Amino acid sequence: MNKPEIIIKEEIKNALKNNIPVVALESTIISHGMPYPKNKECAMELESIVRQNGCVPATIAIIDGIIKVGLTDSDIERIANGKEEVIKVSKRDLPFVTSRKVNGATTVASTMFIASKVGIKVFATGGIGGVHRNYSKVLDISNDLEELSTDNLIVVCAGCKSILDIENTLEYLETKGVPVIGYKTLECPAFYSNKSGINLEYSAESPLDIAKVFSDKINLGLMGGILVFNPIPDEYSYPKEEIDKAINLALKEAEIKNITGKRITPFLLSKIVEVTNGKSLETNIELVKNNVLLGTKIAKELMNYEKN
Repeated sequence: MNKPEIIIKEEIKNALKNNIPVVALESTIISHGMPYPKNKECAMELESIVRQNGCVPATIAIIDGIIKVGLTDSDIERIANGKEEVIKVSKRDLPFVTSRKVNGATTVASTMFIASKVGIKVFATGGIGGVHRNYSKVLDISNDLEELSTDNLIVVCAGCKSILDIENTLEYLETKGVPVIGYKTLECPAFYSNKSGINLEYSAESPLDIAKVFSDKINLGLMGGILVFNPIPDEYSYPKEEIDKAINLALKEAEIKNITGKRITPFLLSKIVEVTNGKSLETNIELVKNNVLLGTKIAKELMNYEKN
C-alpha cells in the first residue's frame, strides 16, 4: 500500500537520536506571510538563529507531495518565490496535497501535527489562529486551537493574530484544556502589539519554568500542547491604537470583497502591510525572530530537564 512519504533531514534525525534540541518552524510564513525575497531572507535567518543558539532547525513543508521535515535552500526558494503554486495546508488539507504530489506550506496546525508525529517537542511561530471576529455570523475557528488540544508540543508565539477575537480565542483554549502561559507577562500580547488589555492567569519567568510545566503535563497523562505567549519587545511593538485602525480597515475591505475561509488571514495581513506602509511587516519579522530565540532556550532547558 502506498503511504504518504515523510522525509526527515539527516541533521534532524541525528539530533532527535542523540538528544540535541530541535525547534520546528512553519512554512506558511514563507509562502503566504511575506513578499519575496523578504520571506526567503526571513526563513534563512530564523534557521540561523536556531543554529546559533545550539539547536537544530526543522522547517516543515510539502514538496511535490512529500512531507519534508527540514528543508534545503532550494526547497525554501521554491516555497518563497511564487513561481509555482503553493497551497496553504492546514491539517485537513494534508492528504489532498500529498496524494496530488503538489507543493504545500504548513500552517500552525499541520506543522504541529507533523512535528509531534516525528518527535519534535518545541515549535516557534509568529501568531496562532483562533476565533475570528463576527464568529456569531460565520463560525470561523482555526484548526490551530483543536491541534493544540491534541499534540504534545510547546508552541511559542506572540499571541493569537490581532485580526482575531482574542478574548473568545482564550475562552476556547480554556474549554479545550490548553494551558496558556505569558512569558514574563500577565497581559495577553496581541501579535503586532505587546498590549491588549486582556489578562492571563499564568506567567513564567524563565524558559526552565515553561519546560517544567510541559514535563509535568505529560507526566500527568494530560494530552495536548502548551501555548507560550511571548510579547514582542517594546522597541518593535506597534502602538495598539494605530494597528487597530489598520486592522479595522482591512476587515471592512475583506467584508466588502466577501473574502472568507483560508483566504482571509493572508488577505488581512497583506492589507495591513499596505495600510501601514510596510511597518507591520517589519514588526512581524521581529516578533517571529523573538519567538524563535525563546523557542531555542525552552528546547535546551526541556532537553536538560528531561535528562535529570
